[in-house]
Amino acid sequence: MTNEQFKPADSPVFYVALILGMLASGVAVWDALHVAEHGLQLTNMNNQVFWGMPHVFGIFMIVAASGAVNVATIGTVFGKEAYRPRVRLSALLGIALVAGGLAAIMLDLGRPDRLTVAMTNINLKSTFGRNSIIYPVFILLAGLTIWVAMDRGINKFFYKSVNLATLFWRLIMTMGTGSIFGYIVARQAYHSALLPALFIAMSLAWGMAIFLIAQTIIYARNNIELHPQLRTRFKNLLGIFIGAGLFFVLVLHLVATYYAKNLDYEYFILFNGGVFPQLFWGGYFVLGTVLPLLLLYVPGLSAIRGSVTAAAIMVLLGGLSLMYVIVISGQVYPMDMFPGMQVSSSFFDGMIDTYTPSLSEILLSLGSVGIAFTIALAGLRVFDFVPRDDTAKLQSAGYLND
Repeated sequence: MTNEQFKPADSPVFYVALILGMLASGVAVWDALHVAEHGLQLTNMNNQVFWGMPHVFGIFMIVAASGAVNVATIGTVFGKEAYRPRVRLSALLGIALVAGGLAAIMLDLGRPDRLTVAMTNINLKSTFGRNSIIYPVFILLAGLTIWVAMDRGINKFFYKSVNLATLFWRLIMTMGTGSIFGYIVARQAYHSALLPALFIAMSLAWGMAIFLIAQTIIYARNNIELHPQLRTRFKNLLGIFIGAGLFFVLVLHLVATYYAKNLDYEYFILFNGGVFPQLFWGGYFVLGTVLPLLLLYVPGLSAIRGSVTAAAIMVLLGGLSLMYVIVISGQVYPMDMFPGMQVSSSFFDGMIDTYTPSLSEILLSLGSVGIAFTIALAGLRVFDFVPRDDTAKLQSAGYLND
């Protein structure tokens, strides 16, 4: 195949997709300005639930960005030949996802212009302060990863060093995001040293799922067929990542039930918490874990065309469900300020709060996805990020059987 066959075509589909992404991005910006003018009463957040739906989407995309870049580090740091052609695309997706996730969080602040104050007065003792450094550095390293992958004249030592730095920094970024919750002592639902590890495990599955969906769409647009044995490799890796995430989720809840003070909260989110048990069991466990594993490993299902893409979409829906449970349930459930005592007052102490995302929050959340989509689409149009598989090289490396 010639290089021209891999370049995005100037077709109505591309421009329609670009316009839709820009419209969604514009809606997010308009919504943020609307909320800044009229106040947070346009949302359903309150003094107890101060992280709403935009934070769920924002954190989800930031965590997934780390997993998307993981595809690049597999090919470069660990020398897996099948993943080398995918370095540039995975780094692009990482940049787009972080940008979209940060946009969701920043635009939800009500006064995003005040961000300059936080950036020029960084409190290194604060997890949020440290993350204001971690996220831009991640974008810089992902950009360098793209550069060294595209420039054939780069020294091999520098090439390996950049990718190794990206590997360690994406782990630091994911741990930093998980630590935002793990360090909150006042919220018993959050306070756990397992959350950073859980976020790393979840990032692998979510990032891999997004990468596989993007690769499928790009290949379909360019009439490229992925080699069946490469498909099997990617399928199995996604399954392993799903299993790793499930393991840490189980460990998190098993450890939580060991402490008597957490039993009521665990019972709340797993059984009698209304929407939260539905999202946990139906959204994360069934839709986001069990069904994808069946599609990936049951012979009659895994052979179906599109089964891997379907499994990847389910993983993302399940991931959003789990993130909603983690972020929202930890806020609506009352703080146990005096263990063993009943607390009640005119300030709703000891009462379970309610939260339903408003239209404004939904528009901002979907708009942040539009921002990430637009950045990725523009990058694909301007530069050559389409993975090219050298069949002969993969054959000699033992990735493809005769």
